[in-house]
Amino acid sequence: MHVTLWVIAGLLAAAFFLAGLMKVAQPKEKLAESGMGWTGDFSAGAVKAIGAVEVLGALGLILPAALDTAPVLVPLAATGLALTMAGAAVVHARRKENQMIGANVVLLILAAVVAWGRFGPYAF
Repeated sequence: MHVTLWVIAGLLAAAFFLAGLMKVAQPKEKLAESGMGWTGDFSAGAVKAIGAVEVLGALGLILPAALDTAPVLVPLAATGLALTMAGAAVVHARRKENQMIGANVVLLILAAVVAWGRFGPYAF
């Protein structure tokens, strides 16, 4: 199960790191043009903050355990990302962007599995 949790955490880290980096690096208008219509509901600073949370969460899924420094941060990062996806699902539901809710729920479940495993029976 440890290997499974590492694989899930790695996939989540890659997805959140790339998505967060895109939000941090690109202007809000360019993100809206690329299909992220929800950015119109938020300020540019809020979009950058969401991106920063995703990047930091991605790093928190891998680095603490890989470096054996404060590995309790791994389940905390997973919990934070699960909450981020819950918020994203609410935003998409309000905007009636149903196709995005499915992706949010999948990422939420995967992050919750990592949090459960690393807080519980498969802690470091």
